[in-house]
Amino acid sequence: MEELKTVKDVGNFKVKEGRVFYSATHEEIINGATSDLYFVRTRELLSHAGRESTHVVAEIFSTRSGVLCGTEEALRMLGGKKVSLWAVPEGEEIQSKDVIMRIDGPYDEFAMYETSLLGILASSSGWATAARECKKAAGGKPVYCFGARHLHPAVAPVMERAAIIGGVDNCSCILGAKLLGKEPIGTVPHAAVLIIGDTVETALLYDKVMPADSPRIILVDTFKDEAEETLRVAEALGQRLDGVRLDTPGERGGVTQGLVQEIRARLDQKGFQNVKLFVSGGINPERIAGLSEAGADAFGVGSFISSAHPIDMTMDVKEIEGRPLAKRGRIPGITTNPRLVRYR
Repeated sequence: MEELKTVKDVGNFKVKEGRVFYSATHEEIINGATSDLYFVRTRELLSHAGRESTHVVAEIFSTRSGVLCGTEEALRMLGGKKVSLWAVPEGEEIQSKDVIMRIDGPYDEFAMYETSLLGILASSSGWATAARECKKAAGGKPVYCFGARHLHPAVAPVMERAAIIGGVDNCSCILGAKLLGKEPIGTVPHAAVLIIGDTVETALLYDKVMPADSPRIILVDTFKDEAEETLRVAEALGQRLDGVRLDTPGERGGVTQGLVQEIRARLDQKGFQNVKLFVSGGINPERIAGLSEAGADAFGVGSFISSAHPIDMTMDVKEIEGRPLAKRGRIPGITTNPRLVRYR
């Protein structure tokens, strides 16, 4: 596929039959197929005017505060282009109107990428920001992202990577974790317990089959009262049990502070102070704070992170051929931000 430069190129671009997924390939993104059409029209107009290589400085700024993420992908997208680049590093907190990236070079070198650049930064920053909120609410206790099931698989690893950049400790999505050099976390779902037919039997089988370095954390809300199942599993595995996971469905009231307090007390009374309580299911920062106070030790967060609102980003041309110039409502000229790091 060739880079899209004219409206005719767009017309000639055909989607191959038999395509498995509707998500864009890396090649399609790089060659402009995910761009808005009006950038192609702009490119063609400027080419006819002999102005396509006009030297400009463009800046991207955020519309609200949060945690910046997506910088690395954005920089890689522009990797083969003849431009100078400055950006705020991933993981840093930003404020509304902060300039988070500056691009200096011929307009034609990067014009086609505005749509994709903004989308990468907006989505990733939204997910990273939600993750940071959860981690702060946990007060140092582990938080894991379980949000992959709420998104198209093509972008789920991007979300989980962003969550880790935002501050959570790890994620369940295999590719999401591997992208940051981590090993994914997770045990087994309710389906395994249902098919085997008993929580304790599942726990014993898990202990027998899984590698020694796999934490023995057992799901205890499938068949019976969570406190009852927790004690049954604790007695069966003894000191080999690392923790239990509480994922009580909303139809049964979800995981409550009272439930966590009761299970913690019953485990302590039986001498199982080492067993940790891992909670998941509709978890958000407010619930994390309350459940943590009640005795929860770790948290699995899904939709709060995966459904986070993007942090809208805007790109403005601020300088043309060395002359400060911008559209109405914007201040012409380069905006000073000492946090910008020059990447090339």
